[in-house]
Amino acid sequence: MLRTYRDTFALLGPVLPVVSFLARLPTAMCQLGTLLLVAETSGSLGTAGLVGGALAAGQTVAGPVVGRLTDRHGQRGVLLAASAANALAVTGLVLAALAHAPTGPLAAVAVLAGASVPQAGPLARTRSVALARRSGADERLVGTVLSFEGTLDEVSFVIGPALVGVAVAVAHPAGALLLAALLLAVFGTVFALHPSAAATAPDPASTREGSAGRARLAGAAYALRGAMVLQGVMFGASQAGITALTEDLGVPAQAGLVYAAMGVMSAVVGLSLAALPARIGLTTRWRAATAGLVVLSLPLPWTGSLGGLYAVVVVLGAAYAPHLITVFGLTERTVPATRLAESMAFLTSGVVAGQALALAFSGRLAERHGAPAAFAVAVGAAVACAALSWAVRTRPAPPAPAGPAVRRGAAGRSG
Repeated sequence: MLRTYRDTFALLGPVLPVVSFLARLPTAMCQLGTLLLVAETSGSLGTAGLVGGALAAGQTVAGPVVGRLTDRHGQRGVLLAASAANALAVTGLVLAALAHAPTGPLAAVAVLAGASVPQAGPLARTRSVALARRSGADERLVGTVLSFEGTLDEVSFVIGPALVGVAVAVAHPAGALLLAALLLAVFGTVFALHPSAAATAPDPASTREGSAGRARLAGAAYALRGAMVLQGVMFGASQAGITALTEDLGVPAQAGLVYAAMGVMSAVVGLSLAALPARIGLTTRWRAATAGLVVLSLPLPWTGSLGGLYAVVVVLGAAYAPHLITVFGLTERTVPATRLAESMAFLTSGVVAGQALALAFSGRLAERHGAPAAFAVAVGAAVACAALSWAVRTRPAPPAPAGPAVRRGAAGRSG
């Protein structure tokens, strides 16, 4: 495993992982930062939830569009434009909230802030895979690259909310969002200009063909997107249940720490996936991961103490990274290279959409019936994930034609 990670760092270099991490960190800060800022300035949790939902909606709808644009025109120009637009939109959201703008205009600015998210995570994953394929890497190294990128995502979603919490404690929620805007402007630009962006340059022939020449996706690609929506539902329902239970126990401040502990466990397990033997195919891994989601989520509705909550949620985190990383891996092998960025962005948007919907629905359930009701939604989503993993058959996409974009090499086995 250590040798494989040495090969990964040799492939990506020392700068790209750091820059891509700092470029994706603002996305992990903006959702919570927006909720806290609007709640502070409006005095209404309902308004804060509505504006936060508008932010998530913008990201969900526009994320795949950003991915599609990079597939057709390359990452550099799209990332530069999106990073600048997102930094301005987030700054505008802060100014509107501080000016006590009405809910409608505030939500409209939040939609723009969500729609302009540069999608640094999906694009970094696409870029890293392109570098691996171009170098002739074997499937084990490609899998390690995906594990590493998944871990960077997990760590960003632990550190991002923590930075927001620090900013709120020492200053004001507006400070967290202004820091996010600064990170976007600086590191989004650096990520766009990094020489590795050339690895995802599109084939001029496919660009001339336009949408008429776009390769069609197999049905399995859409099923994998559905799996990510269900994963988002698990995140949202778990978050609602954790929040409700910690409030019932009189320790609401522990909610963020519980969720962070789960993220740390997920990140550690994600890094360790490189140790799995290559003979264990991705379909087998997917089914094992979803079985883990079911088994490890079952105790959630019966958890009633803070110590039990920590234990159950942290152990459940061990199944999250394997599922996420495996679905990204299956997608990389299932979709054509010319639609990889779009597909990666769809997966991320699916998580965001599922989480937002589940938070709204499970939050109401928790208010009326307690934390077990929200946790039951998470268990149901895990069962649906498991059923989907057994119902879907994935096959490698045909190799892309030779060109300057991404040479996939020999197609990997997905099962």
